Order: sequence, then C-alpha cells, then structure tokens
Amino acid sequence: MKTHSLTSSAHAALPVVPPRPATRFTLPDDLNADAPPEARGVARDGVRLLVADGRDAVQHSAFHHLGTYLRAGDLLVVNTSATLPAAVDAVRADGRGVLVHFSTALDDGRWIAELRPPGNEGGPVPDGRTGEEVALPDGTVLTVDEAFPDPAVREGSRLWTVRVTTPAGAPEDVPAYLHRHGRPIAYGYLRGRWPLTHYQTVFSHEPGSAEMPSAARPFTTDVVLGLIASGVVIAPVTLHTGVSSLESGEAPLPERYRVPEQTARLAALTRANGGRVIAVGTTATRALESAALPDGTVVARDGWTDLVLGPDRPAFAVDGLITGLHAPEASHLLLLEAVAGPEVVGRAYQAALEQGYLWHEFGDSSLLLRA
Repeated sequence: MKTHSLTSSAHAALPVVPPRPATRFTLPDDLNADAPPEARGVARDGVRLLVADGRDAVQHSAFHHLGTYLRAGDLLVVNTSATLPAAVDAVRADGRGVLVHFSTALDDGRWIAELRPPGNEGGPVPDGRTGEEVALPDGTVLTVDEAFPDPAVREGSRLWTVRVTTPAGAPEDVPAYLHRHGRPIAYGYLRGRWPLTHYQTVFSHEPGSAEMPSAARPFTTDVVLGLIASGVVIAPVTLHTGVSSLESGEAPLPERYRVPEQTARLAALTRANGGRVIAVGTTATRALESAALPDGTVVARDGWTDLVLGPDRPAFAVDGLITGLHAPEASHLLLLEAVAGPEVVGRAYQAALEQGYLWHEFGDSSLLLRA
C-alpha cells in the first residue's frame, strides 16, 4: 500500500486553475434546498432521482427506486468518512467575532482552516494574517501559521494552516474539541441550523470530513439491503473532504484518502465480469480514480490526492456515479463530465432545472452513467 504525506511545505505543486466545465447554467434561488428533506416532510430515501446515461431520455424517479436502474454484478463504491462539526464561533484579537471553518488535518498536527465573518455572511475575511491569534471557546487558542497553499502570502489568504493549543499551551485534540464546541458547516442558502445527525450518512464510520459526503445521504438501511438482495455489491473507500467554499475556478484541495485492497479486488472482479463500477459521490470517485491506472485497474493505495478529473484526465475506473446537484461552475462539474461525458451531464442538468429539482447537500439526487 502506497502512503503519501502532506505538510505545508508540500503545497507549492497544487493543481493549476482547472478549465471551466462545459455544463453552464444559472441556478434560481428557489431551487436551493434550504433544509433537510425530513424537515420538508420527505423521507431521506424519498428525494427525487434523475437518471441519465446518454442513450435513453432522462428518467425521473424517487431515490428508493435506485435498484431499478442498477444490475446484479454492479459495484457501488461508498465513502465511509463521517462529518465533523467543523464550524466554531471565535473572537479575533481586536474583539471582532469570526467563524472558523476547520477543513483538513495535516500530517504535522496543524490544520487547514478558513476564517469567515460572524454568521457566515459572504466569503472569507479579507484581512486574516500570519501570526494572528484567535480566541476559541474554553480558552483554546488558534494561531494562524501561514497561508495555504502559498506560504509567501502574508495577509488576505482564503485558507490558512493553523495551530490549535489548549489554555496550558499543549496541542489540542481538534476532532474531540470540535465535538464539544463545533457545529456542522452551513452556508447561506440553508434556513436554520440542523444537528450533526442530519449531516451523517448510513455509511459514516471514520470522522474526518469538514463537510458531509452528501451523495450518500439518501441511502437508508432499507435501500442498502434491497440493493444487496438484488445482487449489487457495495465496497468502501475513505476520503476526508475539506471545505467546499472554493472560489469560482479554484482547483479542489488535496484530500486524505484510502482505497482498501478488498475494494481494489472487487473493482477488478466487477470489470472482468462485465459489471459497472459506480461511485457514490464525487468524493468516492476522486478516491477510486486516485488509485486507478490508465487501463482501469484499481490498486490499494492511501495518502493524499490532488487529482483533478476533467478534460485532461478522464475517469479510468468509474463507469458512473450517484451524486447531488452542484453549483454553477463548481469544479465538481468537471468531475461529472470526466465520468459521464459533457453531453450526459448537460442534458441531466437541463432536465433538473426544467423539472424543479433541488440543489446542494439536502437536495435531490442523480445517477449519471457513461454513454
């Protein structure tokens, strides 16, 4: 198993700004899912499901009918990362409030974090700076170390590497601290706050994601058992997601991932027997493709991935994916196009807009298959 490490000194070779996706659209405000489906009177597995494969007309269904569109021998690859309550209210040295979004744990004990205005209004604060100290609840201190990914930036970076220490000056156990004082990261389109249980999936096992791997949210125990009974195989990968509040055109962050040996073997067996490898979400896709060779072979691997799927790097191993609906010009759209093709994705998004599907982590779902 191959292992890579990442510290701030390794950030200089981050991907260049990716190309813009071919799928272009404007998202009306009323299609933002502003609350979990349960709060709208809809079961987790009752959200809408759009199916597009480039051959037939786009089909519309409900998520609990997912098995209708899968076959015995297909492999679903799911992300077992669990969501952290990664948002913490804090106070800057000059008394101004600030919201800290913890994004990614680094190998040297530091974290990547984003500083945002109180109430999460707009983007990151414009005047964060190297060396700044931020007071967290219970006397814990966050010290801004250096800009991420470019340590040469001294002020105004969107992301920072930070150190978190206890009142006694010892390194803080950040995940444990977040479970005491944090809440789930939420953006302006949401109405109200929702407990952490709303941000976990049936596959959540290993805490580490700043934001929910939300493509798996509509899965329930009943859906999973039904798929297994019909001959669909389910295999795990782990990818801990960072913050998704990227600027337009900004490349995805490096993320920690793991593809186990048994998952690599199941992918090979599936392909050998004519089945399809279908990833549940962009996170599972990124993890599996980070361990994929050009001939589609998947190998066991773990460490950090900076893979950006797109026109220059199509999907090698993944034949389709289950995913929510992503914001205009998000880098996720490039990944969808690398798997299913721009024509399939464009047709699916046009149909979703016409039929009033809901976007974001608490919205509706889609199954996109390579033509």
